[in-house]
Amino acid sequence: MADPRNTDPDDRDPRERELGRRSDGPAVSPWLVIGSILLLGVIVYVISAIVL
Repeated sequence: MADPRNTDPDDRDPRERELGRRSDGPAVSPWLVIGSILLLGVIVYVISAIVL
């Protein structure tokens, strides 16, 4: 069960504290997603240039 938002830090469940610390940042950086898409595009371009 989740602790209410304004619960005193001493009263929080240790498992909830652990989850809160892990969720501070995004799971995947938006720049990583954009870079992966661009890299995939370059790879497809190079492969199509070699095959044709």
